[in-house]
Amino acid sequence: MSITAERKQAVIEEYATAKGDTGSPEVQVAILTERINNLSQHMQSHKKDFGSRRGLLALVAQRRKLLDYLKGKDEGRYQDLIKRLNIRR
Repeated sequence: MSITAERKQAVIEEYATAKGDTGSPEVQVAILTERINNLSQHMQSHKKDFGSRRGLLALVAQRRKLLDYLKGKDEGRYQDLIKRLNIRR
């Protein structure tokens, strides 16, 4: 359910705004999106796993907060990020 260290590093490199960037909203949202996608696939086959469901909802809420923050700071970066991640909204 968790992402591997190699995949996480690849996501960080893809969405980093500068060299060594690991904490920008873009990187955080991209990592959360990867984890959400993995958990969503898990939930497809384990419908009664309510612990994972709770964790999934927490991840979605955290991603939503970060996206709201980014939208308030810079609308262009927000639009670019949701387009790159194929997040509908």
